[in-house]
Amino acid sequence: MKAGLHIGQLLQPVPGGIGRYVVHVAQNLPVAEVEVLNFGAGTPSERVQGLIGECVDLGWPRGPLRYEFWHRFRRPRVRLPVDVVHAPSLAIPPVQPLPLVVTVHDVAFLREPAAFTRRGLDFHRRGLDIAHKEADAVITASRFARDELVSVGFARERIYLAPHGVAIRNPEADAMIDARVARVGAKPPYVLAVGTVEPRKALDMLARAVTAARRELPDLTLAIVGPDGWLHVEGLDVEGVHRLGTVDEHTLDALYRRAVLCAIPSRYEGFGLPALEAMARGCPVIASNATSLPEVVGTAGVLVPVGAVDSWADAIVALASDPERRATLGRLGKARAAGFTWRGSAYAHAAAYAAALDAS
Repeated sequence: MKAGLHIGQLLQPVPGGIGRYVVHVAQNLPVAEVEVLNFGAGTPSERVQGLIGECVDLGWPRGPLRYEFWHRFRRPRVRLPVDVVHAPSLAIPPVQPLPLVVTVHDVAFLREPAAFTRRGLDFHRRGLDIAHKEADAVITASRFARDELVSVGFARERIYLAPHGVAIRNPEADAMIDARVARVGAKPPYVLAVGTVEPRKALDMLARAVTAARRELPDLTLAIVGPDGWLHVEGLDVEGVHRLGTVDEHTLDALYRRAVLCAIPSRYEGFGLPALEAMARGCPVIASNATSLPEVVGTAGVLVPVGAVDSWADAIVALASDPERRATLGRLGKARAAGFTWRGSAYAHAAAYAAALDAS
């Protein structure tokens, strides 16, 4: 089978979590006997091409203008020598009569519209409508996200579950890990938060919780890794909170390995990949007890009510003060993360492609 994979997210200035997903899908589909033809309106950087290989450039129009044409007019049509086309986000190309598969990561834009710009809401709503009308198969990464799609009108039998995987490198020497952490200004003990900085991630709440925890653990700080996303987040410019921005994969690996814990306080997540990445490295996790996060973390982490600042502060103090508990959660997390692989995800994607072929 040959699949056309839209890699438009990798042409963005900040590819974000969806960009990382696209890279892993492109790299692992051949394991499931799927030949991949990458395509997008532009030429990826040399670094990206080194990760995923060559890409067919669709030419003009590029960027947001192309997506506007796709969503409003379903033009220009994409014609590729493939059996099926996969849109790994809600930027959905018109490909009929080819079978279409769409990944819908979540419907946060429906549940928390105030956390998105008007343009963002319009883009995502149109994309979801197109996925509902045109996709022969829909992929999502969690049972929670699947149930959300069913609740907004998608047929359950059309949805294929393909949980994300986790890929980690062998740890570097301790001295190199320490040097990478020091180079970006993180100083243990620190709580690590990873992800796009936007309102639904509840990082403002986490900053307040860490500030409260510092009354008992004054050396504790919060290190936030990730670019700015939808809208501005207040409350992060306070003592003990360090914005590290986007870091390379080696540095991110080092930050996970030296964190006293990783916190995922999100109000809404379709999967929660940082939780999995932290667990795979033996970094204990505290996460919200909502949406997909309990499904990913299971009993291998600490689950805390969404938005409960005092409960979060208490959980942070308790775990940061208990090395034995951290070690136990580290072992449990590694064991749980071992069950999430990109190879397994690739086979689930291949099954969705085959179903789309049969349905078309």
